[in-house]
Amino acid sequence: MDNPIKIAIDAMGGENSPEKVIKGIEIHSLVSKNIFYNIFGNQQLISPLIKKTKLSNINYKIIHTDNLIKDTDSPLSAAKKGKNTSMWLSIESLKNMESDATVSAGNTGALFVIAKLNLKMIEKIDKPALSALWPNKNGMNIVLDLGANIECNEKNLIDFSFMGSALHKSLFENEEPKVALLNIGSEELKGNNIIKNTYQILNEKKNSLFEFKGYIEGNQIMNGEVNVIVTDGFTGNIALKTAEGTANFITSELKNALSSSLIGKISGLLNIKNLKKFKKKLDPRLYNGAILLGLDKPVIKSHGSTDEVGFANSLKVCEKIIRSKLIDKIKKNIN
Repeated sequence: MDNPIKIAIDAMGGENSPEKVIKGIEIHSLVSKNIFYNIFGNQQLISPLIKKTKLSNINYKIIHTDNLIKDTDSPLSAAKKGKNTSMWLSIESLKNMESDATVSAGNTGALFVIAKLNLKMIEKIDKPALSALWPNKNGMNIVLDLGANIECNEKNLIDFSFMGSALHKSLFENEEPKVALLNIGSEELKGNNIIKNTYQILNEKKNSLFEFKGYIEGNQIMNGEVNVIVTDGFTGNIALKTAEGTANFITSELKNALSSSLIGKISGLLNIKNLKKFKKKLDPRLYNGAILLGLDKPVIKSHGSTDEVGFANSLKVCEKIIRSKLIDKIKKNIN
């Protein structure tokens, strides 16, 4: 391959791994070309799974380790397990420039700590932020922070605005980033002092990267009027989990309603095209792949409970941010 994109993969993190990880790699490889996968994990478990796929041996390398980080490990105990876990080795591969990005479906806290121990922060950024895609009526939102930082100050939220906008511009080149602060109301006087101070700074200091649209409430996240939503990690994580749970509830209830009676089944058949479109819009697997922004190299967190389709999408996110040179864009805009 000619200068392939190299993705380091923690194959042992998350539920149903390494099975879902290897299947996800196969799905991604069928639609993406010139990609090389550095796969970290137990070779005795991984090799038989790969033999069942259509992966060519020129597209991957297995780096064996028996050690892994469990979902039940605390971030501190995970870091103490040392340099021989699949997660640590995948991050180290990125640090040593043997890979261009790292993806893991493992322990979020451990990934955050190990990434910070091994990688440098982008100059002028104090804290990394976990950011992810979130659908709206007109396209996609970038939402951050989703859990990396429980408490944030004004500078952190301003940094998140720039990083989130750079990410949105990298993924959706033809759209202009529109930033809003998630708050309990749309009026200027609503919210705590930190969010009100951030509002004043962003509202007064114009920039060429994004348009600041003020506050947004939780019930407006998906209306499509903005596409970069900024908040602290505590609020963002609760909002994300609430949205995911609501989407799963609606999809499940709709499925039950359309299968519980003859009329429902007939209605489902008559509207099958629209129903598939609706289900796809709410499918969290298609938005899987949160990015730990603020580090000088791309680290992507796949949802631990996702399946191979979701994991394949996190690999697609890796590919997009590498091809679009996201880190360089963030550095340029922060400076």
